Amino acid sequence: MKQIIRILVFVFLSIASAQAQQLRIDNFIVKENLTQNSKLAIIALDSVEQPLERINGTFVFNLNGFQQDLRFHDGVAVVQQSVESSTFVFFKHKNQEKTVSKLYYIHKKDNELKPFKINGLLLLVIPLAILLIAYMFRRFLLTFVILALLYAYFHFSKGLDFSNIMESILDALKNLI
Repeated sequence: MKQIIRILVFVFLSIASAQAQQLRIDNFIVKENLTQNSKLAIIALDSVEQPLERINGTFVFNLNGFQQDLRFHDGVAVVQQSVESSTFVFFKHKNQEKTVSKLYYIHKKDNELKPFKINGLLLLVIPLAILLIAYMFRRFLLTFVILALLYAYFHFSKGLDFSNIMESILDALKNLI
């Protein structure tokens, strides 16, 4: 009889602890919403990049510095604002343990959105490579200065500011360590 009671207590405690686990988003990906209404969908992922369908509820995200409460249903949330033109979007979510942030370039063509994830290290490596090449070929310095200005314009004109660039670079460096 004691053995049965111990087993029942063990089963009850294991079920209670499984239900008490907090839902949190440690990873996510951005896709176009299935209805193709110029809106983005954020999909919660686990550590092996598989969708977490158990995520339900409201989670706070920052999109380009603007705080938004996104409602997740079966691991998917739709951003309410529609994308009018191609732009950079910096997604950031802070949970109990860490902050997850990702930089995307959203390319809009006709009624179709294609999100491209940008690695933060590229924002550091590309300008350094341009400066290194300019240093090696000093007579082409003006050409490389013009290319660097075009690179800066491309980043800043589509809604990406310097703080987002630096935060993306720092997050990429943290993930390397």
